[in-house]
Amino acid sequence: MRMRTTATVLTSAAVISALGFPGAAHAAEHPGAAAPFGAFVSGGVKPQDALGATKFSDGVVNGGKDIVLGVTGKKTIPVTFSAFDPNGVALTQAFLWQGTDSSSTDTITGAFQSDDDPVCTESPAEGGWNYSCKTVFTIDPAVAFKDDNGTAGTWKLFLGAYDLYANASYDDDVTRAHIKRAAKLTANASPEPVKKGKTITVTGKLSRANWTTGKYAGYATQPVKLQFRKKGTSTYTTVKTVKTNSTGNLSTTVKATSDGYYRFAFAGTTTTGSATATGDFIDVK
Repeated sequence: MRMRTTATVLTSAAVISALGFPGAAHAAEHPGAAAPFGAFVSGGVKPQDALGATKFSDGVVNGGKDIVLGVTGKKTIPVTFSAFDPNGVALTQAFLWQGTDSSSTDTITGAFQSDDDPVCTESPAEGGWNYSCKTVFTIDPAVAFKDDNGTAGTWKLFLGAYDLYANASYDDDVTRAHIKRAAKLTANASPEPVKKGKTITVTGKLSRANWTTGKYAGYATQPVKLQFRKKGTSTYTTVKTVKTNSTGNLSTTVKATSDGYYRFAFAGTTTTGSATATGDFIDVK
């Protein structure tokens, strides 16, 4: 098991007591409520132990966009969600995790805790209270993924809460996010200038972040579109699709028809972000 982050989290009873919530006196009555939230992602709390009635919804990670990470530089990931509880919520916590069973350490391949406990705005609702919550995750690929490129892919948003009576609730799959390796793409068209009707060779390279080495490396056997934009226009059209070779390199030929720009475009995969090369101008005589 590879845990990406660790954190010390107070038990619900300790937190509620410190904050002066009236539920502190009841915490000892509920065994599930005494477990720390950190235990949720390390196997300490099973679904049958979560006694609370908090319901989570509307989870959004990174504005609904893929989380694309290069080899360096921290990235801040916003998370928003809603919660409802008939008794009121004392605190919430958020995790991103990967694996098959959040209650078993043997099946969790990674987990991130949010930078701070989510900040929630409370409003009355029929039968209880609504909460609109937000938090952030800060991910540094050079630290978080330095041992494993294989964690690129689908991650799940885990949300937990304690109500005012220290009852614990959680949902380990509120929504999903995709953490991907960043890609780079180049394009070069030659010769230039070229006579109309002659052959143009367009070369380039597709590479992607290798988190274990801290460098970019060629991405082999991937479909990439060759696109052309005629001078004086604003739209690229796909000419053909070619595949990268074993080292990520690209090479293809076309006939020179008119002045314009050639580029390569990569749509991305489940583990790698999309990339588009800067257009290279060809002067056709």
